[in-house]
Amino acid sequence: RKRIIKYIHLNMFFEAAKQVTFYQWEQQDLLLSIHVQPRSSRSGVVGIQGDRLKIKLTSPPVDGKANVEVCQLLAKLFGVAKSHVLLLSGETSRDKRVCIKSPKKLPDFIASH
Repeated sequence: RKRIIKYIHLNMFFEAAKQVTFYQWEQQDLLLSIHVQPRSSRSGVVGIQGDRLKIKLTSPPVDGKANVEVCQLLAKLFGVAKSHVLLLSGETSRDKRVCIKSPKKLPDFIASH
């Protein structure tokens, strides 16, 4: 039952992602608008919040720990080195702009567009 509910939730997430512009391409680079929720029980992409991709992180928003974790998470999702994930704006905010330099793979929420 939990798997079915999770599957339905993910399908709703991907359908919503098709209609929202939380990302844009600039030549080979991908720009993301994200909303970060620190101090969560687990890290990962949760869904869409307004015009941003919502990401939960276990790290606290102290001394840049959440920024480091979001860059690590996005690097893993897009198959790039951590140095290819650049925080463009929002260093001290929950709303951030991030650039992924030449992503090697695209998660479903991007690839399905």
